[in-house]
Amino acid sequence: MHETKRWNIVIDIDEQDGRTRAVARLHMGETDPLVGVGLARLNPADPDVPEIGDELATARALSELSHHVLDAAAEGLEQVTHHQARLRI
Repeated sequence: MHETKRWNIVIDIDEQDGRTRAVARLHMGETDPLVGVGLARLNPADPDVPEIGDELATARALSELSHHVLDAAAEGLEQVTHHQARLRI
């Protein structure tokens, strides 16, 4: 039987004093969400373009989140196979 699943990522972004922080939460149903955090800071020599800080912090949060998803998959695989899993992005 074909089953479609939907996982949702919620990204919260806040800016303060030239620093941007993004928190990405992956909701996968009944389990606690996996969380990735990304930071960006404005170089004083650069023009202040908030969208760029948002994008950079979000990219870093999603990158960290992807590593957490891979770690969770490896952990699940190890529980099933009883062997160390070596997964790569």
